[in-house]
Amino acid sequence: MSSDPQATDASGNSLPLSGIRVIDFTQVMMGPVCTQMLADYGADVVKIERQGAGDLSRSTFAPVAGADNPIFCSLNRNKRSVALDLRDAGHMAAVKALIANADVVVNNFRAGVMDRMGLSFEDCKALNPRVIYAVGTGFGEGGPYAHKGGQDVLAQAMTGVMARRADDAIPVSIYPTALADYSAGMHMAQGILLALLHRSRTGVGQKISVSLYNSMLAMQMQEAAMIMMKDSEVNWAAMPLSGTFECSDGVLVLVGAFKANPLQDICAALQIGDLSQDPKFCDLNQQFANKPELQGIFRSCFKSNTRDHWLARLEAQDLLCAPVRDLREALVDPQTLHNQMILKGQGEGQAVSFIASPIQMSDAPVALRRPPPRLGQHNDEVLAETAAARVKPPGCAPVATPELAAAK
Repeated sequence: MSSDPQATDASGNSLPLSGIRVIDFTQVMMGPVCTQMLADYGADVVKIERQGAGDLSRSTFAPVAGADNPIFCSLNRNKRSVALDLRDAGHMAAVKALIANADVVVNNFRAGVMDRMGLSFEDCKALNPRVIYAVGTGFGEGGPYAHKGGQDVLAQAMTGVMARRADDAIPVSIYPTALADYSAGMHMAQGILLALLHRSRTGVGQKISVSLYNSMLAMQMQEAAMIMMKDSEVNWAAMPLSGTFECSDGVLVLVGAFKANPLQDICAALQIGDLSQDPKFCDLNQQFANKPELQGIFRSCFKSNTRDHWLARLEAQDLLCAPVRDLREALVDPQTLHNQMILKGQGEGQAVSFIASPIQMSDAPVALRRPPPRLGQHNDEVLAETAAARVKPPGCAPVATPELAAAK
């Protein structure tokens, strides 16, 4: 298979996915966060974009940064962009030639879109029996919601995630980070890696499918098991010894768990009498029953001094606690910097900064090998490589070189 010639680390060592070519039809977040993970570890990800428009995220909050739109940049480093009109026969032939020489094809269109274009799993398998075909949808490829537009917030709403709150008095609201997109994207990356491992043993490709809906259900595996097996609700945010508490200069979070008598230790930190000896708070059932009164005592204490004061006292009792901070604070935290979670480099129009991969491999550090591409930046390069290859994998259709030349 053709590979990205730059798929090495800073020392020139081959990255884990070097030699793997991915034809990437994805856009927005679920698909791109998956293919960026593959690209970070050496895969040659060829991003197929709509001619003249490209990935929808290129224009999200535009024109915040011109060629280097932060939303697009955050999801598309280490990839190459080919801009084509798939309604054009020559361009479609070029795409099929790319698929014939690829390892993985990824899309996150609505169910049926790839089929209508003649790029279904069966179509791609006819071109390339070894191909791994990854599909990401909102709700699944079949069933009552298969053709409903899928989106992160809808998946939160329809799977029970949005309804889960620390207290019923809190209004239902949208979770402000794309939980479904990210988790489904990571599930898709896992599926692709599993399929690559399977192919290395069998020589056969396969189709994998993930959805926002399934990923949100999977995220609630503990809560779901309690409902299905015991007809009982569990809400980790509603535990009586946990919560967010305002101090005189900020907010902290406390998790009173994983100790024999966490309430006793909380009281010691707050310098109050041991409430675990009070019949109203003597066990978990009583703590739940009298939670408003119990947490009212906590809140009164915490407001009397600074956040750092109380964090120090809680940590002295070996209680789980942390300051509640905003993202700006987290990005400059010494732990963030120590963990090398900020990746910087030069984009097409300005300096760019990203969150790095959370997976740290001792022999495969993630680097910015390629900045997020301009739309169609690599048309000539990628299509020329495919035309020059001409050697097809066993059982694959011949590469259509005249159409490739026309598609440039």
